[in-house]
Amino acid sequence: MRIIDISWPITENITEYKNRTSVKLTSFKNFAKDGGRETLITIHSHTGTHVDAQSHFLQDGTTIDTIDLNRLVGPCQVLDLTHIEEKITKKDLQRFTIKKDEIILFKTKNSLLSPTEKFNPNFVYLERSGAEYLANRQIKAIGIDYLGIERGQKDHGTHKILLENHIPIIEGLRLKNVQAAHYQFYCLPILFKHIDSSPARAILIEG
Repeated sequence: MRIIDISWPITENITEYKNRTSVKLTSFKNFAKDGGRETLITIHSHTGTHVDAQSHFLQDGTTIDTIDLNRLVGPCQVLDLTHIEEKITKKDLQRFTIKKDEIILFKTKNSLLSPTEKFNPNFVYLERSGAEYLANRQIKAIGIDYLGIERGQKDHGTHKILLENHIPIIEGLRLKNVQAAHYQFYCLPILFKHIDSSPARAILIEG
């Protein structure tokens, strides 16, 4: 059994969505003065690897503390989509065998980007037809290797289609060194109450 960490490392110079700068790691206690170390953490709910709850884009949607964790654990398939230049569509996904209750992760050219470089507004994203196709396949959860699953969609159609079908969205995965294959997936968001999203640690188990 091999554990593969696919989480985005959080630092003060982490890439953040549209170049915001929310992460602050402040020394609260230090060893020289206090005999131990403690850190005050300031972080946006959509920093690094994180899980979107329904309330992110659905007015009456559920919050991250009520998400069914069973949907974030289980059989997973990493799809190699590194050839795609702009967007993932239904046509791109139809060549794969995607099963009901499977967790699907997209490995794209986004994974080649450094975890601390300037935000890339031209990241590969999931187009509406692809979201509809996955919802019809009744997948368990979806993950992508950048800080958003859509871009330039004023109605946030991709998010809404997935969230309305109770499909959690995991953004900010790091899949550069992961082979396209089947794994066991585990992703547990921090238990914040009554908010729209939460950072999480995501791993794959091979073998």
